[in-house]
This record gives sequence, C-alpha cells and structure tokens, in this order.
Amino acid sequence: MNTSRRRCCQLLSAGPLLAGLSACGFQLRNAGDYPFKTLFANFATTSPLGVELRRNLLGTGRITLLTEPAQMATADAVLDILSEERQQAVVGVNASGQVRELQLRLRVRFRLRTPQGQVLIEPVELSQQRDLSFTETAALSKEIEQATMYRDMQTDIVQQIMRRLSAVKPRAAATAQP
Repeated sequence: MNTSRRRCCQLLSAGPLLAGLSACGFQLRNAGDYPFKTLFANFATTSPLGVELRRNLLGTGRITLLTEPAQMATADAVLDILSEERQQAVVGVNASGQVRELQLRLRVRFRLRTPQGQVLIEPVELSQQRDLSFTETAALSKEIEQATMYRDMQTDIVQQIMRRLSAVKPRAAATAQP
C-alpha cells in the first residue's frame, strides 16, 4: 500500500512540472527538415566519423543515403568529407620534462553540393579540442579517456554537420534540380 501511495504522489507531482515545461516553450529537438530526399555519401562510411554520420543521417527517417558511385547522379545532394584530422599537442610538461597535459584536436572539412557541381554549402572546417591531463603511471586509463574524448568531439561535429545540412535553404536545393 505504501508503494502505491508513493507512486501516486510521484505522478501527481510530475503533472505540474510537465505543464510548467510546456508553458515556458520547452520543446524536444526534432530531426529537422532537409531540402533533399536523397544524399550521396562521398565519404568513408566505415571510418568512425562516417559510421556516426551515416547513423545520424539514416536516423532522420527522411533521407535516403546513397553510397554506390553509380548512384551519385540520381542524388539530390552530395556530401563530401574533404578531410578529417586527429591531432595531439603537448601543452604542459613538469620540471623533469615529462608530459603533464595534452590537447586533443579533431578537425573535419566538408561541403554539400549537387551532382552537377552547384555548391550548397561552401567548404567548411569544423574543429573541436579538449585538454587531457597525462600521467605515465595511468597510461592505459588515459588512453581510454583519450578515445572517449575523441568520440565526444566526433559526436559534436556530426551534430554540427546535421544542423548545417538542415539549414540549407530549400529553394537553393530546388534550383539545383535540372
């Protein structure tokens, strides 16, 4: 009986909270509207960035992703990943010259164009960086932390690419159609 009373109180207290969130204009982020139905993926869909980008594009449910070179001419748009760089830079050392802090960087350059060559998004470089403290005694755990940081930066960059793709003006994509 006590657990059912507690559950009832929880449900009753959640109602005003949800009403307050909807009254303040809170809205879940939707998948976005894209001015193209088919997109040719001109990038390695097996790279970590490519896998995540492909998953996000297919996850919209509004885009058909084409990967075969013969299909490029039938696509509404072509997404080119021009470069992807992962870098490390030493930003701090201790008195004995051992590395104390690293800076991890991820840079991705991309563009969006039509199969006919009209540029919809000029080549853009997106970059992320994170600082990582380093200790030789915990090298293995720092390797895992480094991989996690690269994965987080990659997720951020993929989300930025998705937002930029959804911001393409529909008429710019429509005028590109023959």
